[in-house]
Amino acid sequence: MSAPLVVKLGGSCVEQLDELWWDDLAGVIRARRVLLVHGWSGPLGRFDPRHGRPAAFLRDRYGNRSRWTTPQVIEDIRVVSASVRAAIAGKLAARGLRVEGVLGCDGLLLAGPGERLWWQDGRLVELDNLVGPVASVDPSRLTACSPDPASTLVTPLARDAGGRTVNTDADRAAAALAGALGAAALVLVTDVPNFFIDGEPVERLAAAEAIRHRDGKTTGGMRKKLRAAVEALENGTPEVVLGNGSVTAMVAGGAGTAITREGNPNAPRTEHRT
Repeated sequence: MSAPLVVKLGGSCVEQLDELWWDDLAGVIRARRVLLVHGWSGPLGRFDPRHGRPAAFLRDRYGNRSRWTTPQVIEDIRVVSASVRAAIAGKLAARGLRVEGVLGCDGLLLAGPGERLWWQDGRLVELDNLVGPVASVDPSRLTACSPDPASTLVTPLARDAGGRTVNTDADRAAAALAGALGAAALVLVTDVPNFFIDGEPVERLAAAEAIRHRDGKTTGGMRKKLRAAVEALENGTPEVVLGNGSVTAMVAGGAGTAITREGNPNAPRTEHRT
């Protein structure tokens, strides 16, 4: 059996991707094992405008931005995620495929300790933010799904050591899942076609370059995607591709930006056949 693909869909992408894109994803799922992971940031902001305001986010001492997550925010994420899962399942059901949803906090994703110090009003203060990185994955939770779903869709909430449900970055959760499953590739579906440097699209990026840009001028969501890409490579995933092309095109090298451990950025991309 070929190694699986892990495909992470941004929450807003679900509404933006056209029907041909969903036709392609359905074809990929019919041909091989695909694990889907979804985000929720855009839909959460539309659910309640306060979730999209600057005050809804914190920045840590390293410059990383994170959503300020309280128990109420967790409940709102659950509500919004249910609608995102339903939208994705509906798109694939219309193409004859059944998708089973799994909450990461139901034993699949265990979160490590979260950052405690955050910038607020110009100084670092200690805050109890219900956010933590994925420390481990229990793949057995995926095999416990009901018989023969075409694909599994993961909501990347996690459970911490104290048993609390915590928010975890969806791109980094997808990277952890890709490593745990021995994925052939991690595909990060975004609202832009490529990673850009000085306004120019990049087709290939070595991990060392991804780290340099992650720690340099790159900000916001793309910085997190580069961070997730590097973590996926460190976890053993051979390639991460980000963009908004079809999954077939991105995996085959015809679209998006491929990030690998090493390699000549000018070398042609080739299709995975694992």
